[in-house]
Amino acid sequence: MILLQSHSKYLLQLLTNRLQNLDKGVELDCQWIEFDDVRFNVQTSMKNPLILLLSVSLPTPPPGAIFVGGLPSGAIEAIKAAYGTVVKMLDPPKDGFNLTLRLNFSKLSSDEETRQALLMKVASVREVVLGAPLRVILKHLASRSLAPDMDQLVALVHRPNEAFFLIPQTEKVTVIYPMRFKDSTDTCLATSFLQEFVEARRSASAGLNNAPSCQWSPSPPEELAGVPAEALSANAGFVSFVIFPRHVDIKKIDRTVWLLSTFHAYVSYHVKALDRAKSDPEKTKKVGTKTSFKRLSLKDSRSNSNSKASASWR
Repeated sequence: MILLQSHSKYLLQLLTNRLQNLDKGVELDCQWIEFDDVRFNVQTSMKNPLILLLSVSLPTPPPGAIFVGGLPSGAIEAIKAAYGTVVKMLDPPKDGFNLTLRLNFSKLSSDEETRQALLMKVASVREVVLGAPLRVILKHLASRSLAPDMDQLVALVHRPNEAFFLIPQTEKVTVIYPMRFKDSTDTCLATSFLQEFVEARRSASAGLNNAPSCQWSPSPPEELAGVPAEALSANAGFVSFVIFPRHVDIKKIDRTVWLLSTFHAYVSYHVKALDRAKSDPEKTKKVGTKTSFKRLSLKDSRSNSNSKASASWR
């Protein structure tokens, strides 16, 4: 099971390089886009080399998704908890962005390990911000409670104009993804991959007993009754996970938040890999001897889900 990293490698590289060259002032205005349409902008100036501005543009939320002041619910509190006094939010953010953070390198700890941990957290700003409302719900699940004023059905943005859904309860949280793909080939591959993925987890050995249960359905689960039809226009079916308190204890919650937040991206990654394997099987066979792309066939996908999916939830 190939897992996406929670931090932006490019952003971490920029932050690390800047930290290592604080004595050299530089004018920098760098902008790029990463998966699920998250756009970043980094700015530094000769005038104040100890300050770095990081702006983030998030996917456009669909109707019904929890956004407050341009940010997911709970994002401001999550930012303060993650970064302390080293990073401050600017109000208003840079034009065209949902969020602008001001990083003061002079306030970083003198301890190397602590500094690197903070930079890694800054590079994981996507997880901190977009995962904030999910984290709130799962923290309450860990204590077998419900967040105050929480709706029975919660829509969270994870792709431009697309949401996934949570049904919070005191003993479990059900997470449901409408799976959409633009390309007809991707839709076919995703449907097959998801059916194999679910079957692999269902028939797995005892090693997967601690992993969340998973189901796939071609039509919306009954928990989504009442959701507008446009929000349920899934051409690759619906995937549901049931999360219990054991999946969100203090050692697991960060990983669980990230895995759930990026599930569609994870499937998309495998679908693209399958598509490449289908179009060029000989090349893929050669690559597979050296890299993890040996898992590109649906049959291999099943065996790898059995052996590795559980590790990601432990």
